[in-house]
Amino acid sequence: MANIKSQKKRIITNEKRRQANVSVRTSMRSAVKAVEAAIEAKDVEAAVKAYNNANKRLDKAVSKGIVHKNFAARNKSRLSKKINALQQG
Repeated sequence: MANIKSQKKRIITNEKRRQANVSVRTSMRSAVKAVEAAIEAKDVEAAVKAYNNANKRLDKAVSKGIVHKNFAARNKSRLSKKINALQQG
């Protein structure tokens, strides 16, 4: 345990930030899973709606520095490919 007052404050702040980051990361992953579930169910309309939400969550995670921009771009690309394949077939 830290003895220095400023370090004690940093420990508290870091834990608060960690909890906030966990929340954003969890909502991002849930949004991506919702898209995949809609694709599995072959529900195009629900998949598109969930995809829009997932894009928003991914962009928010990037802007907060929780995930890398290429991670978000890769996920968006993969999901959009799956949705396009579902619409074609």
